[in-house]
Amino acid sequence: MTTLVYLIPVALFLGALGLSGFLWALRSGQYEDLDGAAERILIEPDNRP
Repeated sequence: MTTLVYLIPVALFLGALGLSGFLWALRSGQYEDLDGAAERILIEPDNRP
């Protein structure tokens, strides 16, 4: 029972940390261009010598 006193706040803290990291990623534009990297790998650059 005493371990729950430690585990519940730790779980809430880690959950809040994960949520704040996700919200930071949303606000900084990490999810704006989801298809860009997938398409960029298929396009060959034209700057060959």
